[in-house]
Order: sequence, then C-alpha cells, then structure tokens
Amino acid sequence: MKNLVEFISNIKQNNSLKLWHIIVIIVLLVILVIAFDKRLLVRKYSIDSDKVSSDIRIALITDLHSSKYGKNQSELISAIDEQSPDLVVIVGDLFDHTLSDENSKDFLAGVTEKYQCYYVTGNHEYYSDTEYFHDKISVLESYGVKILSGEYDTVTVNGETVNICGVDDPIANVDVSSTFSEQLEYVSGSAQNGNYTILLSHRPEYFETYCTYDFDLVLSGHAHGGQWRIPYILNGVYSPNQGLFPKYAGGQYDSDSLTMIVSRGLSLKHCLVPRIFNRPELVIIDIH
Repeated sequence: MKNLVEFISNIKQNNSLKLWHIIVIIVLLVILVIAFDKRLLVRKYSIDSDKVSSDIRIALITDLHSSKYGKNQSELISAIDEQSPDLVVIVGDLFDHTLSDENSKDFLAGVTEKYQCYYVTGNHEYYSDTEYFHDKISVLESYGVKILSGEYDTVTVNGETVNICGVDDPIANVDVSSTFSEQLEYVSGSAQNGNYTILLSHRPEYFETYCTYDFDLVLSGHAHGGQWRIPYILNGVYSPNQGLFPKYAGGQYDSDSLTMIVSRGLSLKHCLVPRIFNRPELVIIDIH
C-alpha cells in the first residue's frame, strides 16, 4: 500500500513538472513572437504650440530602404490614408544602394498623388556614385516631391503658415555647395517670420546642435530604433554614428524650446540582424 501511494505521488510530481515545463515553453514562445514582430506600427505624438491655433497632422516616413509593405506598398499607403495627414515628410533613406527601387517607386506613386510631400537626403543616397545619386533625385522629381537641400518652404496648412526646412545628410558629396552647418544656419533664418518652424534632418545625433537654432520641431530617423530593444529598460542597442546604447534611438526628445521626434524607421532589410522588440513604424505628429 505504501509503495502504491509513493507511486501515485511521483506521478503527480512528474505531471506537475511537465505542466511547468509547458507553461515556460509557451511563455518563451510568446516572448519570441512579440520580440520578432515586424508588423507595421502607427505611433502618434502630440505637440502643443502657441504659434498655431488649428491642428496640423504630419506623417513622418524614414528609412524605408526599399522595403516591401504589401503589393504596391498597399499596407503602408493604407496606414497613411487612415491617418489623413496634411503633409507627408520623408526624412532620408527611402532608397537603398543595394536594393531595387521598385518598392520605393510604388510608395511614391501611392502617396504623391494625394499629399504634399517633402524630402531630405539620408546617408544611403550618397553610398554610390554620382550617377546613382542623380537617378534617385530624378525619381523624386518625377513624382513631384519637394526636395529641400539646405532650403525652406513656407506653406499654409489648415489656415496656419509654417516653415518647412530641410538639410542634406552631413556626408553629402554631390551637388552640394554648402556644409551641413552652413545649411542649418541658413534655413534657421526662416524662423524670423514668427511661423512655427520644422526642420527635416536625417540625423538625430545632432540634437544639441539643433537646439542652438530657432527651430520648434525637428523630425529625424537614421537610428533604426537601435535595432534591438528591451522594453522599458533599454531603448536601443546600437545605432549608426551613435554606437552602442544610442541616446537618440527613437522617441520624443525635448529641450527648453525644441522638440525632436526620431522615428524607428521602416526598414525590413537586415535579415541577419533582425529588429527585436522594435516594430517598424509610421509616425504621426499632431501639432496643436
């Protein structure tokens, strides 16, 4: 009888251990699914300003790197349409020097017929020869995109007049007659008209420099969200030009007078270094 009781007890213990093993495996699988989730995320930011009285909605696109989001980019374009932005700004690396331009062209075909679009260069536009660069610029121009190369545009949106400024990537080496610093100095002068002033610049690591000018908002990308993240603990593991544990991997950063929003980007390119806890994102900014 004693042996029978012990036998039954052992079975219960083994079943209990098996149950815990199953629970642990399920939890690990759920974490892995979440960690490697590459579904498009719409992330929203809200900014208050005394300089505007009517809402302005901006869709921020960056670091697409010719990635594919459904047939003819339908997933990405539909996500933008659902948000009904007033402006679409593309902050560099729409193209990729190692991939075909077809996905980028499909994206442009889908958005430029509906929205006013602005563009500044990223580093990848300069990673090949002059012919490559001119080809990308020609594509943008063919779709009517407004390219800002050390320039600014004053535009009226919902009755509000704002300055949209843009600078080339710091490594620009084609068709550029002024340095990154000189371009910043020039476009910042647009703020003298008192309008809300937005700077489009691919690189977030120059935040302290941007703070020395009279911009109200800076929109950037480039960091790819630090590629790997640990939610609520580590915002990013590595970013180009910032190295390990980048300070400006993605999110909202504020100084006394300036806000910078850094998109985690849309790139799905790096199969060998996949995004972890770092979903690609379409960023929507509401200025009130």
